[in-house]
Amino acid sequence: MEEKKSLWQEFTKGLIRENPVLRLVLGCCATLALSTSASNAIGMGLATTFVLICSNFVISLLRNIIPDTVRIPCYIVLIAGFVSFVQMLIEAYSPALKAAMGIYLPLIVVNCIILGRAEGFANKHKVLPSIFDGLGMGLGFTLTLFVMGCIRELIGSGTILGFQIMPTSYPGIILFLLPPGGFFVFGILMAITNRIAEGKGEPVSELGCAHCPMAGCCSISAQKEKGADK
Repeated sequence: MEEKKSLWQEFTKGLIRENPVLRLVLGCCATLALSTSASNAIGMGLATTFVLICSNFVISLLRNIIPDTVRIPCYIVLIAGFVSFVQMLIEAYSPALKAAMGIYLPLIVVNCIILGRAEGFANKHKVLPSIFDGLGMGLGFTLTLFVMGCIRELIGSGTILGFQIMPTSYPGIILFLLPPGGFFVFGILMAITNRIAEGKGEPVSELGCAHCPMAGCCSISAQKEKGADK
């Protein structure tokens, strides 16, 4: 029972409490670039989720085999393999989506969410919790992109997933399809998410370095630990 509860917590933490985009502020480049439409957001979110789950699974499985001195290059090679698979799959079955995602599809390799979960979680936990962590973080990332994509597409062009929602006379506010509109929606959603988390007794300030996925290889975190030891 305790194990099921723990797995559920690992899965749900990525939705609100440790949402990779709105709480940990990771993967923002792809979020802002590909949230101009809901369809692009879903494509990017699902591709990233697949890579997250697979990389967490393999890295957790090999965590006691991969030498500590070369773990980051090993992670990147493994992640690149899964990204190449996803890229070929999308190119074969949805060339339009591949064209829409552009350079951001191969750049999943260096997405800090994936590398962060590999270094901060999968490298230290068993296989099953790592899979649930990847699934939860991926779903949180996908939901964030989808909500942003729906808002920006609806206000910017009056459609959602290509279906006309607003009256045909609606002119559309083009600003929301441009970077400034993306930052505006991103800021509003971040404020709402932080408010919800704070209402549950989980303020942003308490996340700290201990909850950062890159704490293990961060110089700032290391300096804080040395200061604490003194």
